[in-house]
Amino acid sequence: MTAFVALLRAVNVGGTGKLPMSELKAMCEELGFGAVRTYIASGNVVFTSRKSEAAIKTALEKRLHAYAGAPVGVLVRSAAEMAQISADNPFPKAAPNRTVAIFLDSALPKDALTSIRGQNNEELRLGRREIYVHYGDGMGTSKLVIPAAKTGTARNMNTVATLAKMAADI
Repeated sequence: MTAFVALLRAVNVGGTGKLPMSELKAMCEELGFGAVRTYIASGNVVFTSRKSEAAIKTALEKRLHAYAGAPVGVLVRSAAEMAQISADNPFPKAAPNRTVAIFLDSALPKDALTSIRGQNNEELRLGRREIYVHYGDGMGTSKLVIPAAKTGTARNMNTVATLAKMAADI
């Protein structure tokens, strides 16, 4: 069994996509995932499975679509990948609550950041299948638009580290 982390897009954020974490846990258990644990109410779930990342993504998206009546994006990482994402943070001295990893389904081309708009005091770096962003002045006032991140979902580095630890511990 491999430990995985699934990150849901646009769940319980700004009053949209309401999904109780108890429901998410039950859905994962119905899909045959083991040792299921959720973390905070923004669509983070850790579990074990014998399925591949792609099979987990497909099964969870199908189940969430049936529940919500609309597509819900899911990004999946193994426990090892999650630990690597935390370790690879290119802004280790920056406040972890002002630094995010935007998770994407696939690797981006090297020029993926050339189309960004509204950059002020933000720093960006490409990871493997992530875009790291340090919001120097905080996210609340940022006007940064990253077209390449449109289908991704962001988690701050505190959350990334916690999820990596949770996945490593199951």
